[in-house]
Amino acid sequence: MSGTETLGGLAEAFAAARAVEPTAGEYAGPGHTHETACLNCGTALVGSHCHACGQAAHVHKTLGAFFHDLLHGVFHFEGKIWRTLPMLVAKPGTLTREYIDGRRASYVSPIALFLFCVFLLFTTINSLGGDIGGSVNMTVDQGLKKERAELVSLQAARTEAKDDADQLARIDQAIVESRKNIAGLEQIKKSGISVANVDTSGIETASDIGWINEAVKKAKANPGLAIYKVQTYSYKLSWALIPISVPFLWLLFPFSRRFGLYDHTVFVTYSLCFVTLLGIVATIGGKLGIANIGILALLPPVHMLLQLRGTYGLSWFGAWWRTWFLSMFAFMAMLLFAVIILVEAGG
Repeated sequence: MSGTETLGGLAEAFAAARAVEPTAGEYAGPGHTHETACLNCGTALVGSHCHACGQAAHVHKTLGAFFHDLLHGVFHFEGKIWRTLPMLVAKPGTLTREYIDGRRASYVSPIALFLFCVFLLFTTINSLGGDIGGSVNMTVDQGLKKERAELVSLQAARTEAKDDADQLARIDQAIVESRKNIAGLEQIKKSGISVANVDTSGIETASDIGWINEAVKKAKANPGLAIYKVQTYSYKLSWALIPISVPFLWLLFPFSRRFGLYDHTVFVTYSLCFVTLLGIVATIGGKLGIANIGILALLPPVHMLLQLRGTYGLSWFGAWWRTWFLSMFAFMAMLLFAVIILVEAGG
């Protein structure tokens, strides 16, 4: 990921998080106006925000106040981030329960935190050179050279096919695929993703499922493009982990009148935030060569146990057996997510 793309992605992540945390970073110090009526809708102001449209009463009009808002919103989320993260790590159940019960002013919302954590994870992976899926035995330039040569061959074959409609149709389809591959490889080259040094020739297509065989064949033929697609769709579709996971959590409290889908959604989203942050720590630790960094894999079940007990008011035994099932469900959810990514990347 290039520096420009990183900054662009950072802006996108902050914009997304800001959209779901609209009051983050507001500042009413020097440089702000002191209005008696809302500048947006004209309603008479009573407090710090307009009760009609929700806009802040004070609007900054100096450059210093503008950059204060920027830094405050980015690094503090109005101070919420520094209260939310310790709770997420040490008291996830309390954090989840308080948010569900409506005590939210002190915390970053789960979806805003999730969007931000996912961006940080993929930025960390790219910045440290650990592209998802590893690297492959073909450089981007080699791949482009091969695909362009293949395209020339196909175009020549099309000329020779003349009036054979069936053969022309097959060649035209191959030309479309070749052009898509070239476009993808050019995008990889532009993005700066590195691809080198892992042999994929030993990958076999032994599945009885046709689309899996086709996906593996495409990956072997053009591994650089396959990695790029997997990485791109993993980032863009990361939100899908939430709706995928919620039904599994519901199975632990079937037909419960106390806990609804909203409760489970907040639980899942905060839990995914923790796992994402753990992934960031593991990536950095692996890059630094920290010994036994793999021990971090033991933390998610412990976190689930604490979050289940605190969120749903369970006994230690009730939280313990549900943790076992939830761990298996989490694995199944990841498999389903992987299938979605493979389907999208293979398309």
